[in-house]
Amino acid sequence: MDVLREFHPQAARIAESLRARGEKVAVADGATGGLIMASLLTVPGALNFFVGGGVVYSFRVRDVLFAQPREVYKGIRGPCPEYALIQARSIRDNMQADWGLAESGSVGGSKHPGGAPSGLSVVAIAGPDGFEAYTALETESDDRIANMYAFTLNALNFLEKTVA
Repeated sequence: MDVLREFHPQAARIAESLRARGEKVAVADGATGGLIMASLLTVPGALNFFVGGGVVYSFRVRDVLFAQPREVYKGIRGPCPEYALIQARSIRDNMQADWGLAESGSVGGSKHPGGAPSGLSVVAIAGPDGFEAYTALETESDDRIANMYAFTLNALNFLEKTVA
């Protein structure tokens, strides 16, 4: 609860920017476990700027949410800009939003299936008119909960700067 209260003012600023532009965002939470979406949903009237999304934590969910053939991911392992950009484009397009935000990371506490080091997160945004950007964060920590917090904050910061 306290984390959502902490993220709420930033989510409200993101909502204000998107509403002013008449645009909506869809989110693919990865290692953040839904905290990006939950933060946005703390803003009353979220339907005016937030379409929806999902927590992408398995290949099955990835396949359903993004509807991409498995060949699209060939040669891509773990959190990296290419993977996060595919997710951002796909969530935007499949949810018919203006913006797609995707986070892919390795929070720690267990071995990442792609071999990524704990504490690595990549956030990508795909927007209107071919806009695409990404950012990466490396905490060098194996603290799962602290990484989830840091990854969510990084994603919200990147989204706020992008749509402001």
